[in-house]
Amino acid sequence: MLSKKRESLLENAERLFYENGFHAIGMKRVISESDVALMTMYNHFDSKEDLILEVLKRREERYFSFLKTSISENKNIALSLTEAHMNWILENGSNGCMMLRAKEEYSSTNKEISDTVIAHKKNLISFLQDNAFNVNQATRLAMLFEGATALSEVLEPEAVSKELLDTIQYLFHE
Repeated sequence: MLSKKRESLLENAERLFYENGFHAIGMKRVISESDVALMTMYNHFDSKEDLILEVLKRREERYFSFLKTSISENKNIALSLTEAHMNWILENGSNGCMMLRAKEEYSSTNKEISDTVIAHKKNLISFLQDNAFNVNQATRLAMLFEGATALSEVLEPEAVSKELLDTIQYLFHE
């Protein structure tokens, strides 16, 4: 069980990083919006980068949990996962992929953050393989998810969702 202060730090950091980017948000803002003391933050995290790594880890866990709960024995798995992915975007915001943003901002300065993002993308393909897709199908589905995530930044997410669902029905019909 996480302490309320740690939970507040993680939730506010994730929201702020997702809305503004990682470099644009300083620790003072995270601490202020979390309503904790500076020492409390450093009792939980050694650095901003440690906080970022935990935020990314938790976001990945929530995303995969979200996808898992969508799988139904009575429905096309590709369609179920696609609906879940687009619902994730609709519920969590269409500001692009937080993971890729982390890699973009830290690729030359923090290998651990960059490696975490690379692992996440590989984990997505593995997750899809574990749920009835061969490596080629899993890669295609991941590519479509990534493209839909990116397009949802600039187009209406509902329209992107409709087109993605139509594409998935065409490509992955049973």
